[in-house]
Amino acid sequence: MKKMTNDSKYKPRIVDTLVKKNLRIFGAVCIEGPKWCGKTWTSSHHANSEFLVGDPSGNFSNRRLAELEPYTVLKGDTPRLIDEWQEVPALWDATRAYVDETGNKGQIILTGSSTPVTKGVLHSGTGRIKSIRMNTMSLYESGDSSGLFSLKDLCENKFESKVLEATDLEKLAYLVVRGGWPGNIDISVDDCDVLALGYMENVAKTDLKQLDQDIDYSEHKANLILKSLARNESTTVSNRSILNDIIENDNSSISKNTLSKYLDAFNRMFLLNNQEPFSPNIRSSLRVKQMEKRHFSDPAMACAMLRLTPKKLMNDLNTFGFMFEAMVERDLSIYAQALNAKLFHYQDYKNNEIDAVIELEDGNWCAIEIELGLNKVEEGSKNLIKVCKDIVDNGGKEPILKCVIYGAGNMAYKNSDGVFIIPITALKD
Repeated sequence: MKKMTNDSKYKPRIVDTLVKKNLRIFGAVCIEGPKWCGKTWTSSHHANSEFLVGDPSGNFSNRRLAELEPYTVLKGDTPRLIDEWQEVPALWDATRAYVDETGNKGQIILTGSSTPVTKGVLHSGTGRIKSIRMNTMSLYESGDSSGLFSLKDLCENKFESKVLEATDLEKLAYLVVRGGWPGNIDISVDDCDVLALGYMENVAKTDLKQLDQDIDYSEHKANLILKSLARNESTTVSNRSILNDIIENDNSSISKNTLSKYLDAFNRMFLLNNQEPFSPNIRSSLRVKQMEKRHFSDPAMACAMLRLTPKKLMNDLNTFGFMFEAMVERDLSIYAQALNAKLFHYQDYKNNEIDAVIELEDGNWCAIEIELGLNKVEEGSKNLIKVCKDIVDNGGKEPILKCVIYGAGNMAYKNSDGVFIIPITALKD
């Protein structure tokens, strides 16, 4: 079968390096993420043959063949792409067995936009199949960040101050509402919200029912929960607070068990990408909160649930701030992944907060504050210095990087406190 991707037109993704690396180490990789984020194109770019489970041709003959002979469809030039494997869960175990039999690396690339129920998969795939999370495009991948400053270089204190082309709030509002879907990158300002609106409508209307056909999901309840998650984007509210928010805003009630069921489903569809709490190595009584910071996989999803356009965001700078923070943290999670690092946030019971913490592979960490405009960065810097000092005073390790990432402005510099001030539109991995 002819490859889907035209390599001459392929737009490189940051995850490419991770895919290549893990194909050298594991017999198979599984690239997972939300629909339309580019998983199939990226996988096809790395593959030498492919089998598309969801291909409708021949009355979905590919799916029937995979159900009858899952082992057979894995055979072909390697790496071989098996797209949307979750439609035939037996393909997971077949891949594990195939990798065991051949003993070779880089045999199979699976892609999935949802995870089937556990009972449909008999083996975890540990040691054979490496899962790789892929997200929508960062601003650097979409061409909306110049990439003049690398997160890796900043960690190594490689930096030169620059005056940059200014980014204004109107541009940022467009980038937030547009999102990072590859198919939406060149859309006009007037139409930039349409794709995300359709995406989220389909989640409640059709995607949930396809995820678990034996569970009766309610479109109305799904929308209530998704709207509440959108209202609480970039916050650490509890499930109980989500339930109270639904009652307050929609005059409806949902049980804790129902909420958990839907949140699990949304996670399995890769709609959510929450930030875990960071716990520095502190040998004291300083208590750290253990609440995750809530995020959709792309801030455009939250904007769609709230029917936000760029103009509406401009008229509500408070909401704009939360959505901008979500976009920055989406990008930071992608850049961190490229460094084999992980994105966290920090809160303690002394009301200290750090918007974003990146823990590196060697155990060092970076402290990052996020501000919408250049006019707020020195205030953010002072907060960062204060919180980091408190952590160190209580036995924690000093961060190797302190940085304020902002939106609207035109400067990149290192201030007198040693804090880097960088616009998100100039950052890359």
